[in-house]
Amino acid sequence: MSESIIVSLYFMATLYVLAGILHFVLPKFYLRIIPPYIPYPKFVVYLSGLIEIILGAALLFPETRRLGAWGIILLLIAVFPANIYHFQSRRKKDPPKWVLLLRLPLQFALIYWAYLFV
Repeated sequence: MSESIIVSLYFMATLYVLAGILHFVLPKFYLRIIPPYIPYPKFVVYLSGLIEIILGAALLFPETRRLGAWGIILLLIAVFPANIYHFQSRRKKDPPKWVLLLRLPLQFALIYWAYLFV
């Protein structure tokens, strides 16, 4: 792997681990973006945070990198409805509407980025 790919890999792993940790530090933010049809929202917030941490860490090891990348792809697909809901139900405390809208196509870029490590 080239040096730039390695830097990209470690940056991605760090982002997912930190994002996962934020689920435990700021659960109220994540609770606001869970659609009302999802049962046990607090459990979902903590579980998704734990999954993000595990998948981010999995990227760091050659033996688990492929599984971690596929897991991130599946996770990004699974949380896409929450991002749509967040955009549609934005509150004053949330980021601006344009940021939430920009995040939607960004999901596809993140999926592609993870796919590079499959």
